[in-house]
This record gives sequence, structure tokens and C-alpha cells, in this order.
Amino acid sequence: MKISKLINFLVFIFIINIPISAQENYLISFSDPSRLWGNGVERVIEEAYRQFFKTRIIDGKVMNIRIPFAMNNDRDIMIRNKITYIGDGKASPQLLWSAIENILDSDGFAEYIKALSSGREKVIIFDIPERKWSAQTDLFLIAQIKSGSYKGLPHRPYALTSGKGAQESDVYNYLYCIGYAGVDCSGFVWNVLSYIGRQGGINLGEELRTVLGIPHGADPARYAGTSFFNSRNQQIIAVNDDIRSLRPADVMLFRDIDGTIVHSAIIQSIDRARGIIRYLQCNNVAPANERGVHEAFIYFDPSNQSVSLKDPSLHWTKKRFGAFTGEDIPFADDGERYRYRLNGGGRVVRIRALLPVIERIGR
Repeated sequence: MKISKLINFLVFIFIINIPISAQENYLISFSDPSRLWGNGVERVIEEAYRQFFKTRIIDGKVMNIRIPFAMNNDRDIMIRNKITYIGDGKASPQLLWSAIENILDSDGFAEYIKALSSGREKVIIFDIPERKWSAQTDLFLIAQIKSGSYKGLPHRPYALTSGKGAQESDVYNYLYCIGYAGVDCSGFVWNVLSYIGRQGGINLGEELRTVLGIPHGADPARYAGTSFFNSRNQQIIAVNDDIRSLRPADVMLFRDIDGTIVHSAIIQSIDRARGIIRYLQCNNVAPANERGVHEAFIYFDPSNQSVSLKDPSLHWTKKRFGAFTGEDIPFADDGERYRYRLNGGGRVVRIRALLPVIERIGR
């Protein structure tokens, strides 16, 4: 038995042998981010991150459901009408969970779960514009997909299922393709930064309303996209991306194959003694059970913190895969993407308005 599983098992045995009220108090304490991250901004970022996850029992299994990645117009290149997601990919986790809970309790989702539990291997074909799905049990199609011959289209992705019950990845597929529920990369980062601001006593949206050009009454999240983080705005501080210069709450920016900045992530912690950077992001080019909001790590030599994030000696753990098995994507991992040299490679920025907030939180 792996050590992590053994520890979880022992914790479970300990909990069930104490009174219910004590169990609740223990679990609250056990799950308190300050136990691991202290009381600084690392804890605050972790609290914001955990708001994007919920535990549900689905198909008789305990599942850790994460809010999916969802970006307007991400998959409508071959169709006439645009695909618009709940909150335009910028909604708060509270708003999204309200919608997701309704989806998971719906008759349509129950029918989908039933199809996944039929005992027969099948291909689920999602029609995203129509918000529909169908199941195919054709053996030739199943064999094609297993051999790597992908037949799906961006707006009609295919997913092979075992028929032995739902997995967390199947729930993700439904929420994304049928429920239109999720948040895009900059929407996630903005939610985390806004949460930091609230914990430090400021409304970040109001602080940045003028520089973002936000009309009165409009949602700041709709204006704080990746282009804002990559701008020359006075609120954006360019940071040298050598490891010694990095801080928690810094925003990492990644380029696409055309050299434009299209993705953002946020640094949660830097363990300078052990040589580990933990960063958080939301995208769908990840292993099937990590798509959506997830963590990733960069390992570096603690004795040499003058190296840039572009240095090939760093080990980036986050591998990149197609959102649906068989879809082609550029870059093998986040490190390769960050090092991509067209127009200078990735960069790191800091939000000026949050500097005094982070200092207050750390006292």
C-alpha cells in the first residue's frame, strides 16, 4: 500500500472512532490550509483554489469534482454560431457551483450516467453547439479510437468509455460539453487575485476600475483577461523570471505557437529550501483527470536560484495532452511552452495594487 493511501486510511480509522461533533471539528482542522501554508498569502491563495473543488457522490462513487476549463469561442471554428459559456468563462466559483449542482441533479445527467454504467464499452459523441450527446457501440469505431485514429471535431468531440460506470473525467465532459460550465485561465487567476484583495481589505475590481476601463456596474472579471496581465498598464509590474525574484501571487504568462500571450497561471508558493514552485491554473490540455482547475510544480536546484524559468535545467511536471484523447496540441509540457522563444518566451508580472495587501496578510 502506498504511503499516502496508508496515511489516509489511518486518518479515516481515527475519525470514525471519535464522536460526530468531534469528527466535524477534527476534519475542519485537518483541512485548514494554515496547517500546511501558515498565515501568509500562500494560505490565502490555497483557500481561493479550494473553492473550485467539491466532493460529490456520483454513480455510487465519492468524486472530487473540479470546475472545468471553459472559454468562449474556443471550439466554434467550424460552426456559424458562437459558443458562450456560463459567465463567459469569468464567473465566480460560487455562481458556477450553483449552476453545476443543478446540472448534476438533472434528469439529463442521470440518463448520461446510466449510459456509462451499462456494462458495454462505447463512444460518447458530444454535440457542443446543440448541447446533446449520443452513444455509439460500433466495434470498428471503438477500435479506431483505441488505435489513435481520432474522428472527432472541435465542436463534436469523442470520448471512449468502458461502460463500467462514471469516472471524474466523464463528469467533466458533461459539465463542459452539455452544461457549458467552467472558467477560463484568466478568469481563474482573476478570481484568486480578487480573493487575495478581499482578505486584505480591498475590492480589486474597484481599485482597477479606471485602468481597466470598466463601465459603472459592469463585472471587472470581464475586463481582466490575459491581455490585461500582458499590458503596459501602470498596475502591471514586470518581474525578472529568475527564481530568486519570484513571489507567491505573481502571474505567469505563456505564449501560443504564434508568439502571442494566451495563457496565465498564478504562483502559489516557492519552497526555496527544497526547490519547488507550486503554481495553479485552469486549462483543458492536461491528463484527463486534471483538466480544469489544477496544480502543477516546477523543481529547481535550491543552491542556484539565479536561473530563469526558461532555463532547461528546471523540471516542469505538467505534461500537456489533448482535451479529448486524440486531439493534437502544441508543446509537450508547460516548461516547453514557457521557454518558447518567439517574441521572447513566457514572462512574469505582479499586480501593483496587491503589494500592500500581501504585506498586510503576511504580518
